[in-house]
Amino acid sequence: MTTLLRHGAFMRLWVSGLFAETAEWMLQVALPVYVYQATGSAGSTALVMVTGILPMLLVSPAAGVIADRFDRRRVLYLVCLGQAAVSVPLLFGSHEVLIYVVMAAQSALASLFEPTRNALVPALVGPERLASANGLMGFNSSISRLAGSSLGGLVLGVWGLGWVIVGYLAALVIAALLLVPRFGVHVEPERASPGSWLDGVRAFRDPELRATGVTLALMSLGQGMFLVLFVVFVTGPLRGGDADVGLLRGIQAVGGLAAGLLIAAVANRISAVRMMGLGILTLGVCSALIWNLPHLTIVFLALRSAFRRGRRAGGGGELRRADGRAAAGPRRAGRPRARDRVRRHRRADHGRHAARRLPGRRGRVGRPVGRAGGNAGGRRDRGAAQEEVASQPRCSAGASSCAAELRTLSSSCR
Repeated sequence: MTTLLRHGAFMRLWVSGLFAETAEWMLQVALPVYVYQATGSAGSTALVMVTGILPMLLVSPAAGVIADRFDRRRVLYLVCLGQAAVSVPLLFGSHEVLIYVVMAAQSALASLFEPTRNALVPALVGPERLASANGLMGFNSSISRLAGSSLGGLVLGVWGLGWVIVGYLAALVIAALLLVPRFGVHVEPERASPGSWLDGVRAFRDPELRATGVTLALMSLGQGMFLVLFVVFVTGPLRGGDADVGLLRGIQAVGGLAAGLLIAAVANRISAVRMMGLGILTLGVCSALIWNLPHLTIVFLALRSAFRRGRRAGGGGELRRADGRAAAGPRRAGRPRARDRVRRHRRADHGRHAARRLPGRRGRVGRPVGRAGGNAGGRRDRGAAQEEVASQPRCSAGASSCAAELRTLSSSCR
């Protein structure tokens, strides 16, 4: 791959394709969004996309014949200039019919670019580096989609359709200028009969090719519906703008990059048919989950709530109390333990305080022990009472019982 990066002719072709495809994605994103915002009709938006797809189907059978009969570098150069020329009227007006015409012409010319470029790659790099070159071309397409979609939506939302067309023209002019110098290789044009463009149609007699073609047609049908609904969904329920549509369309290219790396890693282990089937199945499942995610979220929350109610009903009062404490937060959950500790401390302090209150100098309960002014006999009587209290077994019936016993002992001391 490093040798390809130093290959001047291939890198010019690669960069030219990058600018041309980026311009194409800018227009493919901006025009449908502009039509939907101008008309508010999903049908008009769908018609714009149909005019961008139908010419490709009609011109594609002849694209291979054109690439074989004419100079491929010159074909690419003229395609870029032709795409730029057909979009110029949009600088002076943006009528709906004009948008349909420009979209159709741009799509027909773009369908000639990729087959011609792919036919030119083997002549530039040779068969030994063809796989790496095709990998770089695939990477090129994903980057173009990411950049072109994001730029198309962003420029349309900030500056309007006119500046989208200016950016589109600038990218195509750069692509055409890169194709002006010759590549240094000569490819002899093939002599083809006038009806040779039907060879591609006759190839569908092969059952495997016919099955592949039908599969791709169904995928394209689903993708077309997705694109229309995508514009309506983002600008409608999601309340997104033009930049949001372009950004979300561009993010899809990230999945293309990841898929390209995955295919490169497992291409030698899994057959192409099985890989295609797994890819279609994965795409269908992911699309179904994405479009039905709001309903799935509601079902999940309902099941979760029912499961919690069942646990509370089956666990009894203790489980409900535990759930209530957990729902109240850590501060509420810790309060019963804190209250128990406070009560135990109060009981212990009350017992110790009651043990220290013995008869005073005048024989009344409640005078502090060892008060200044007491006689020696009183101190001896109090000392004896303290020894008697210490010799009694400690009660364990609570602070009130201990206090009653201490009053009885105090009375006996008097």
